[in-house]
Amino acid sequence: MAQATNRTPLISIVLPVFNEEAGIQETVDVLLHYVAARQERYELIFVDDGSQDKTVQILRAARQRSALIKLVEFSRNFGHQLAITAGVRYATGDAVVVMDADLQDPPSVIPSMIAKWRAGYAVVYGKRRHRDGETWFKKFTAATFYRLLESITSIQIPVDTGDFRLMDRKVVDVLDQMNEPDPFVRGMVSWIGFKQTGVLYDRKERYAGSSKYPLRKMLGLAMNGITSFSRLPLMLGALGLISVLVLLANLILGTVTGTTWLIITVALTGALILLALGATGTYIGRMFTASRDRPLYIVAQTEGFKQSQRHQQTQPESNLVQLRN
Repeated sequence: MAQATNRTPLISIVLPVFNEEAGIQETVDVLLHYVAARQERYELIFVDDGSQDKTVQILRAARQRSALIKLVEFSRNFGHQLAITAGVRYATGDAVVVMDADLQDPPSVIPSMIAKWRAGYAVVYGKRRHRDGETWFKKFTAATFYRLLESITSIQIPVDTGDFRLMDRKVVDVLDQMNEPDPFVRGMVSWIGFKQTGVLYDRKERYAGSSKYPLRKMLGLAMNGITSFSRLPLMLGALGLISVLVLLANLILGTVTGTTWLIITVALTGALILLALGATGTYIGRMFTASRDRPLYIVAQTEGFKQSQRHQQTQPESNLVQLRN
């Protein structure tokens, strides 16, 4: 939380980017205009997640205009959540704000987050009141997922929230120690604890470009969230098998008769076995991925960071690989 000191706090804004050439210049302009009007000190950390367009060139040109802009480039696409992880690890601020680079999460919300932080909250998350420019299907599935996750996990993950949030340095320090190969950042921040609250805002339509989270990636993120913080899929598989066994027992005892029931039971048994095996395989897969102890991501190069910062961010070494130019 904000310290009782005369030093002007440094706020790090972390923005993962992937093929954002259509709108990244507008994002840079909006952010630079925002920080110019604020009393806090800022650094803007863009993490390029293997873009194949002109995103990096635009950001490099922007760096010539402002020393506040810093750039971390991955060697390839490692994923949105790992881009957030890398950006947070490179951040040096007293507080770190994570936001998307498409301006759907407006910088105008950040002052409200800072005010809550100064009031003593360690985490201030953006809670969506409206979601403009999104289909009813995405709104429905997102709302359903958040409520499902809240009901089946042992931690309280706020509903209708994404990764847009402010985190105090002590939360960031703990987050830096968590080396999960398939991170679900918003869940990890909730798991860490400390005093947390939200600020309501209206999520805007994308300024330009298209969503980098198609249905396949959304389902993958949802699965990561569920398997990271709940064992319910495993228990559901076990309970399903038990219920089938009870039904089979009734069939054997003659309390239920009919060929149709037998066929249904066999089909249901097979489906539940596959469900249980699939859930078990997912958890085993996560354990296997973690056991390989590979770097979470590979940083091809960085721009705008001091040499001491680069050395600091490579500890522990298993967290990442920093390629030398």
